[in-house]
Amino acid sequence: MKTSSLTSALVAMTLVSGAGDWGKAPVGKAPIDKVPIEECLDLGAEISAGYETDYIFKGVRFSRDSVWADVNYTFDGLPLPVTVGAWYLNGINGSRAGLNLDELRLYASADLGVVAGFDVEFGYTHYTFPEFRTTVAPVGGYGELNLGLSRDLGLVDLTFGSSYAMGGGGFAPSGWYHELGIAKGFGITDQISLVLGAGVAYTDGYWGASGWNHYYANASLPIELNCRTTLTPYIGYLGAPDTWVVDGIIGADQPQSDILHGGVSLSVTF
Repeated sequence: MKTSSLTSALVAMTLVSGAGDWGKAPVGKAPIDKVPIEECLDLGAEISAGYETDYIFKGVRFSRDSVWADVNYTFDGLPLPVTVGAWYLNGINGSRAGLNLDELRLYASADLGVVAGFDVEFGYTHYTFPEFRTTVAPVGGYGELNLGLSRDLGLVDLTFGSSYAMGGGGFAPSGWYHELGIAKGFGITDQISLVLGAGVAYTDGYWGASGWNHYYANASLPIELNCRTTLTPYIGYLGAPDTWVVDGIIGADQPQSDILHGGVSLSVTF
């Protein structure tokens, strides 16, 4: 059950952030102790981990304190760049609804390039819940098709995401989910940026009902620790008025409006 973009491995965080520019490759034929360090070799892989105070999926809070990890690889030698990966989340403290959620996502996406001025990505995600059970049985998995569009408008970046879930309803959603957002980044130093974002979502049967889903605002502070490693704390807000879909969802962690949440992630590329 994206979102929000976060980490569990504090030990790994300490090791990586203290490692310096260990990924940079020497250039030229000078003695090894005098070789200038000029670039990081990028093999297309990324490992991330994170912690979040609330696990919110498509506007619905399913767990409180949660940790997650992600690993993915991009194949650049194909006609279109293709990324494959796996993402796993575990709810530490569960929720007021008594859910002890865990979730595994297996995903693949293709970068389709620029179409009509938009960067386009198309992919598939499969959701499973290895240890998550109702009172009578395990919760099954489901598949989802994903389309992402983005465009730099100069003043802000515009993003649009559309998903179609192929589940059977209930814990396995079936229907469309659409999200429109804007984001703007500000450089604070050479290594630190501030990214502000806001958006709104609409659902067509994804949670069983149709209508405006929720709105959100967030701020993140990506900090480049070295040429491969980025630490990103964030804070966010989710709102859903009484007449909006997620405000009345049964079985998740209530309430579903006026949620102030945050977290931190660590990402390493190689």
